[in-house]
Amino acid sequence: MAHVVHANAAANVFANADAAADDVRRFGKVAIVHDWLVAYAGSEKVLEQIIQMFPNADLFSIVDFFPEQLRGVLGGKRAKTSFIQRLPRAKSKFRAYLPLMPLAVEQFDLSSYDLVITSNHAVAKGVLTGPHQVHVSYVHSPIRYAWDLQHQYLAEAGIQRGVKSWLARSLLHYMRIWDQRTAHGVDAFVANSAFVGRRIRKVYGCEAEVVYPPVDVERFGLSAHHEDFYLIASRMVPYKRIPLIVEAFAAMPDKRLVVIGDGPDYERAKALATPNVTLLGFQPDSALVDYMQRAKAFVFAAEEDFGISVVEAQACGTPVIAYGRGGACETVIESHDPEAATGLFFEEQSVESIVDAVARFEAHAPFRADVCRRNAQRFTAERFRRDFLDIVERAFETSRGVANVPALFRRWRSA
Repeated sequence: MAHVVHANAAANVFANADAAADDVRRFGKVAIVHDWLVAYAGSEKVLEQIIQMFPNADLFSIVDFFPEQLRGVLGGKRAKTSFIQRLPRAKSKFRAYLPLMPLAVEQFDLSSYDLVITSNHAVAKGVLTGPHQVHVSYVHSPIRYAWDLQHQYLAEAGIQRGVKSWLARSLLHYMRIWDQRTAHGVDAFVANSAFVGRRIRKVYGCEAEVVYPPVDVERFGLSAHHEDFYLIASRMVPYKRIPLIVEAFAAMPDKRLVVIGDGPDYERAKALATPNVTLLGFQPDSALVDYMQRAKAFVFAAEEDFGISVVEAQACGTPVIAYGRGGACETVIESHDPEAATGLFFEEQSVESIVDAVARFEAHAPFRADVCRRNAQRFTAERFRRDFLDIVERAFETSRGVANVPALFRRWRSA
């Protein structure tokens, strides 16, 4: 879901730029590579913080169609783009050029940079770097549709059989080979959750340190007053399972559900809605915060890599009912201890499991708003910058130490 950026964002983005510049001068020339720039979503919020840390870095992206009114979150930067930027209908259909993206990202000439940081959920980590360079990759996820979610994506696209299916499977096979091979060019992997860290281990055979994405906790004020309705706020894309939640609440006519968001699944959700379900479509940022503060609980049915909205709800003091897989398991605390509990989980993505979870939620001792808020404060932007910079520093020092081994060996031989 798009968020409204405050008018003074451009002025505030680099409030600490001088201090950041002092920290990063020792890294030399820095390049930041992001997959594509088309919207301000979760991965772009991570990119925003990385740019704050490295304000003098050059920015690269497969395409850059970022909304001009939001350009301030990138410090006003425009990315150096690939040839895909100039291909027909690239702005609206850039994903159709996925087969060309490995080639495109390899064409970025980064040979003059000392430090390369990639923000990767598709192909960014495939940039070419040399032994004198340090490459740190922040991985939002390995390419989901090429690895463990391939069968789900093929089913959703309706290409499980036939010639199109075989072409798609062949392409994804090629993408897996390329994706695994390019992992060897990364000096340090950073995962946005332990869940993604396990994916990295299975896919690339590498360990990754976890640095949770930054959440603007202060934008979501704490509220101890909650009304008698449940809330969903999400882009309506298939893996978010919004129609499933609507169907579950249709089976609970005495429970009120408010749904914020739009997308491809909106009509499906609308068709399943009963009088106790209110679909509001897209809402401005102020309305989103207001509903989050007043909701009885936030309902989340996706198997998400991290799930920023889950943390935002808790920042408001609102507990969460979530599917018990993925990043939500690291951001929501299920406990009988009122000093720790911030929500509970359901085990299956099914109507019955969600109905059962709502019943357990209402039978649970009241969740404390201040406990939810305290849990959300583990995911601040300040914490992200501190932990990410620590990993970059260690990767840089390790690489430079290895690079200096021949010189040290020559001095030892001559002694």
